[in-house]
Amino acid sequence: MRRRLKRGSKVSKGMPSAVVLSIVIHAALFLLAGMLVVFTVVKEKEVEFEAPKAVERPKMKLKKPKVKVKKTSKPKPTTRIVTKMNRASMPDIQLPEMSGMGDGLGGGVVGGFDMMPDLEEVSIFGSGMSVGNDFEGTFYDFKRNRQGKPHTVALGVYDFYNAVKKFVKSGWKTSTLGRFYKSPNTLYTPAIMVCEVKSILGPWAFNEPDTAGYFYMLHYKGQLVHQDGIRFRFWGMGDNFMLVRVNGKVVFDYNNQFSQAWDGPDSKHSSYHMAYWPAFYGQWIDLEPGVPLEMEVIFGEYTGGLTAAMLCIEEEGVDYPTNIENGPMLPIFKTAELSRDQVDAIYEYLNENHYSVTNGPVFSDYSTAAKSPVPEEDETDLIVPEELPPETNVRQWTLNSGKSMEAEFIVLMGDKVVLKKSSGRQVKIPFNELSEEDHDYLMLAIPPPLKIAFLKDQERFKFQNLPLVDSNVPVFTKFTGGVKIQKSNRKPYPKSLKVELFTIAAERDGNNYILMERTEGSFTPSEENEGTFELHGNGFWLRDYVNGRRDRRGEKFQGHMVVVTDERGEIIAQSISNDWMLDNLDFLREFPVGRHFSKAGERVYPPRPELNRTHWGAF
Repeated sequence: MRRRLKRGSKVSKGMPSAVVLSIVIHAALFLLAGMLVVFTVVKEKEVEFEAPKAVERPKMKLKKPKVKVKKTSKPKPTTRIVTKMNRASMPDIQLPEMSGMGDGLGGGVVGGFDMMPDLEEVSIFGSGMSVGNDFEGTFYDFKRNRQGKPHTVALGVYDFYNAVKKFVKSGWKTSTLGRFYKSPNTLYTPAIMVCEVKSILGPWAFNEPDTAGYFYMLHYKGQLVHQDGIRFRFWGMGDNFMLVRVNGKVVFDYNNQFSQAWDGPDSKHSSYHMAYWPAFYGQWIDLEPGVPLEMEVIFGEYTGGLTAAMLCIEEEGVDYPTNIENGPMLPIFKTAELSRDQVDAIYEYLNENHYSVTNGPVFSDYSTAAKSPVPEEDETDLIVPEELPPETNVRQWTLNSGKSMEAEFIVLMGDKVVLKKSSGRQVKIPFNELSEEDHDYLMLAIPPPLKIAFLKDQERFKFQNLPLVDSNVPVFTKFTGGVKIQKSNRKPYPKSLKVELFTIAAERDGNNYILMERTEGSFTPSEENEGTFELHGNGFWLRDYVNGRRDRRGEKFQGHMVVVTDERGEIIAQSISNDWMLDNLDFLREFPVGRHFSKAGERVYPPRPELNRTHWGAF
């Protein structure tokens, strides 16, 4: 039974009821979340991890698009809009009053942390490194002024909505955002695929961890171009909002929340879902071959909690397979073939068989035919090393008298060196009667005893509070690993030693592991350093969070591996949490930090989340 709620006297005129419904849903969910348990402990599976199956490319029945190529020297980009639709009327629903929030919600201190999020890390929001054909993202915090301080009078939901609306109505002029805080940090991404994450991860990705996860907007700018020409339309979902602008015209407005601020046909409601909200699709767009158009995307968050911004495309004339929600398995929008790290970042949050990450068109002005997309399933070529002859310690020994012999070193007894000849006979030779070369060999053959102690430091990061109750605030812990090595005898050892430290985490909801950090250093035991050496990593973040299905995810500390090698590259000491780590030593020396791997020494994808079938609204 539907109830029509009367609009309160404080509600601004012209506020779309879609926005109202969105915020009411969020408010109700967070109040409910406050009464539930913080975490659901998931029992680890005993089975081995299986990589996702490869997704076959859909059979494409293409209709040749009608493309007009202008013969002028500087062609004027055009976008042809062919879809028209009457604006849908929405029921009036009253918004909760939010204007009384205090100053402390906008900024805040981080609590003395000297390590902030790494901009070079690849995330679903992008990374600090551009590949030249991606979108440039900017972060705006509407809770603070341009100097980064909370407003004298705190903003309410309507103030935030109207500020975004003013930006859209102005023709997306950033000058209208001048009174709000703009992060100096920039991220770059070839895709807009933010799948159901905690809203505080938006500021976190832009190295703004002291910013609470609400009243913010992300603005991405780039170029839309296709080498051969294409006719397509955008599909998407934006929690709380998402708009796409091409060549100066809005072509997609999720739930038509800002339709009063721009001219053109509304985006259409579909019967399918993207994550937990219904999917919308926009107008058909025709791109001429190689003609670039300016493209912008904005999305943001009203009250915090979960956020999402998922942008896919539908190419005209293509038949798509059915996805896990009985809708079309559309390809995500992308301007370049994604790297393996970028695919990993998306797979951590995107359900399997939901949308295609590696298939579909690439919106760029260069050929991608020669480039192979990242396979849906990793194929590792096994390299079988050639069998080497067994090692032997037989070598040529030279005495000070000039005599020499072939023998194998057995042991040093006092000041005598015990050698075994090929005949099996053992001889004892005074140490001082051997050559300098032999002394050097014996120094390496008899390494000093070393005591190895693994060091660790953990410090929890405190996120800013949300205006509504959210019991499932992620727990991020800064973990710094280190090692202390002490030579435990007084015998001189004037040789350099190399120390390698590997810190490894385990998946909370999977059976595999993550190489969190790899650090190395070297030292020579001496009287000056008292035979002691310490090596510390830069630190990394261990995440413990609950997704929309209330599944506990992230990673936890698994163990360490410390390996000490001499000038020959021989391991002379080690400290290892698990035996299988040493079997993967050579693999981990070359493996990219932050990526997932199996005990067998193979790179794997992050565990994919289960489908969240809790749909929050049907607009």
